[in-house]
Amino acid sequence: MDRMYFDHAATTPLDTAVLDVMLPHMRDRFGNASSVHQMGRQARFAVEESRERVAACLGAEPGEIVFTSGGTESDNFALKGVFDAAASDRSSHLITSSAEHEAVLRPAERLQRNGVDVTFLDPGEHGAVTVAQVREVLQPETKLVSLMHANNEIGTLTHIREIAGLCREQGVLLHCDAVQTVGLLGVDVNDLGADLVSISGHKFYGPKGIGCLYVRGGVDLGSLVEGGSQERDRRGGTENVPAVVGFAEALERAVEAAGKRVSHIRSLQEQLIAGIRDRVDPPFVFNTPVDILDATAPHIVNVSFPPVDDAPIDGEMLILNLDMQGVMVSAGSACTSGAMEPSHVLSAIGRDRPTASAAVRFSIGKDNTAEEVDAAVDALAETVRRMRR
Repeated sequence: MDRMYFDHAATTPLDTAVLDVMLPHMRDRFGNASSVHQMGRQARFAVEESRERVAACLGAEPGEIVFTSGGTESDNFALKGVFDAAASDRSSHLITSSAEHEAVLRPAERLQRNGVDVTFLDPGEHGAVTVAQVREVLQPETKLVSLMHANNEIGTLTHIREIAGLCREQGVLLHCDAVQTVGLLGVDVNDLGADLVSISGHKFYGPKGIGCLYVRGGVDLGSLVEGGSQERDRRGGTENVPAVVGFAEALERAVEAAGKRVSHIRSLQEQLIAGIRDRVDPPFVFNTPVDILDATAPHIVNVSFPPVDDAPIDGEMLILNLDMQGVMVSAGSACTSGAMEPSHVLSAIGRDRPTASAAVRFSIGKDNTAEEVDAAVDALAETVRRMRR
């Protein structure tokens, strides 16, 4: 049975060319980048050269790149760092949305428990906060706005540039989780306008466990991990040199190929949407705003299957049945303590519990084909038909 992988928003396969540049740093060039001997200096050079390459891809300065373990750590560092630096203020305020990644929502909730005033904006039916919404809730005490560039579940793009302009006018910092767009949409941090940007290497065919936080010059976040002077005292700990080198290589390759990749992936996205409309029995509802594809990331299509005659579809079984047919996708819900909980994103855009709990997210990659999309649609149509019977 052919296996068709449509879960690239979760992770991408490691590019073999990226692995090739990593291997020497796993075998022979294994020095600690903090050591002063030859092998240590060799490792330090590899880290700093990679930092320069990453910065060049993002339009940043090398000193503005802080290597982390990935998007979750970068999000945590951005939120906690800003409010640690503002700890002496009697009051402080954070603005985010209820459709953000858990790596933003959970730190925001912790900050709220610790006395920070947090506003969770309603993202509306398409899943994106508007500049008008942000303007309405800004306060003199607002320290940070944190909004993702593309929603990881439904793909909706937020107008970060416009919101960045407003934040700049008001002297408020803006953090953007750009995990789903960097390496795909060719993000330039100066064009984007955010002060802090989270990035993860395994989303663009790099290794897992490596990412970075872009920190615009002059923004003080303090230290994320204490006990070492690495990353200019902001993240102590021995650098993962092979992963750093692989991260830089993967990002360069992704940026260079972005135009061609986006064209290919967008065409498959459109084919997938058309196939579902033509061959899957209703009722179904697209959670991705498919009628305004220019306002979405090109690789994500999220669709839900509402109950028929009050009989809901089991979302977990839907995913497992597709997997048995060789189609690997993700659900729009997460399994918590053995019970399916509806996706907080789908709940935030107004889906009822049964519909939100029966969602499928397809996320397309550079190596997927039109033939795979057709086969996946056929499998989805047959699976939904069988489960409803």
